[in-house]
Amino acid sequence: MGNCNSCSSKGKCSDNSECAGLVPKYGKIKHIIGVISGKGGVGKSTVTGILAVQLKKLGYKVGVLDGDITGPSMPRFFGINDKRSEIKQVGESENVKFTPVETSKGIKVMSLNLLTEEEEAPVIWRGPVITGVLKQMYSDTEWGELDYLLIDMPPGTGDIALTIMQEVPLEGMIIVSTPQEMVSMIVKKVVIMAQKMKIGLIGVVENMSYVTCGKCGEKVRVFSKKSAEEQAGYLGLPLLAEMPIDLDLVENMENGNVEDYISKCENYEAFLDNFKSKVGI
Repeated sequence: MGNCNSCSSKGKCSDNSECAGLVPKYGKIKHIIGVISGKGGVGKSTVTGILAVQLKKLGYKVGVLDGDITGPSMPRFFGINDKRSEIKQVGESENVKFTPVETSKGIKVMSLNLLTEEEEAPVIWRGPVITGVLKQMYSDTEWGELDYLLIDMPPGTGDIALTIMQEVPLEGMIIVSTPQEMVSMIVKKVVIMAQKMKIGLIGVVENMSYVTCGKCGEKVRVFSKKSAEEQAGYLGLPLLAEMPIDLDLVENMENGNVEDYISKCENYEAFLDNFKSKVGI
């Protein structure tokens, strides 16, 4: 499942063994998918959450790792920001394991905001510390048996993205963009990085593609006259979905009903169908 070419343990494991890279200590995960962009504010967390809910709707066991350590948002997305992860000591050692918080639909979530006393508390750490914490959250969380772990990655091509691509057995990554050409240029950097790291790219989701007129139902493109297909062509990736600016989604997030809304909303069914066809499920 993993990507041996980018693995830091390449050459240290046999052809018939499990990958010697970073693995969870307390569970077994079948498929790991990263969600990334070159720029912040494009909706990576939203896309991660939508895919998690849709996969859970199909009956899969799903977990979400909030890899954006300095800007974690998955607890707020799922409405579990008032809950906290339990930290357990392992035997008589100094090792610990984290218990993920489960959403109303049973999605297991681990985020730094579930480990801090206040969700507004800033993370003022340098890169090596942030990377170390991320690796611990991945490997020391009590994931149990998961069919899919989705990693909401921080924007850009920095330390955390590099660590995940090198040390986590990613099955593939989803790229998130918005219609502006400047954003597409920055997102292209992540695409090229993943290609250099030999990471498989499942496709691109264009978020905030349009708004739907409440009177006539016409799709109005706010940020660019170019189609989502044109933007995907520039990135050299298949288009998984073009998602609208959805105020109902925002309202349901604020009311804590986001999972029910996504499960019933037709806007996100095409995304799931295209994802299934790309990964073979």
